[in-house]
Amino acid sequence: MELIPASHPRAKSLLIREKLVNGFDSGIVAKEGLMAHGRGEAFDYLLGEKTSNLAKKSTQAAAAMLLLAKNPVISVNGNIVALSAKEIVQLSKIIPAKVEVNIFYASESRKKNIVLMLKKNGIKTVLGLDRRKQTKIPKLDSARRIVDKNGIFSADVVLVPIEDGDRTIALKKFGKKVITFDLNPLSRTAQTAHITIVDNAVRGMAELVQACKKLSKKNESALKKIIRNYSNKKNLSENIIEIKKNLTRRAIHG
Repeated sequence: MELIPASHPRAKSLLIREKLVNGFDSGIVAKEGLMAHGRGEAFDYLLGEKTSNLAKKSTQAAAAMLLLAKNPVISVNGNIVALSAKEIVQLSKIIPAKVEVNIFYASESRKKNIVLMLKKNGIKTVLGLDRRKQTKIPKLDSARRIVDKNGIFSADVVLVPIEDGDRTIALKKFGKKVITFDLNPLSRTAQTAHITIVDNAVRGMAELVQACKKLSKKNESALKKIIRNYSNKKNLSENIIEIKKNLTRRAIHG
């Protein structure tokens, strides 16, 4: 395969695709995950393929919520591990938070490959493989209902970097605070989550690591203020307006 030239106008996007293909070849990413990424990529294009000020504001709120949590858990699947294993491990140490593998297309071998990738990046413990510790999220029918008793099941805040709407709804009904990345502000996941970061997960995870580093020095009162001043409904509305503005500019200026 030819190297992607740095001068290519969409080099970063192509490199992300290459990471996912490598993840598929190494048994981490499901083939359906490749298609899901393509759908998100279309929305990233509409957002200008950059992290907006709106996304940064949401990231600040997400960092505050994670740092205030009593039992935060980072839920990971093949896509996010193929793209951001290093950042997942960094984030888990800063908060600190547990990490649990939870995938839609159930596969024990793929789970093991995901755990292996995380361990290569420096994590010591990953939940989600021990069947003796498994239980179920109520009112959810997919394979993602199977969770660790000491992980997602008992968490107060769950970060779900790449998510499906059914589980977001089920987690919320089960009393969890849900933080997610979603490039589509109209999706069920985006509309249901407590905090939606409308950004590419690769850029977003790096931003979240930095935000948690900075805010970890703040006291509890300051962190609570950040969350009080945040409205996910307003955030999503403003992101939809931003997409409209981007499309209007393209229509006028070509």
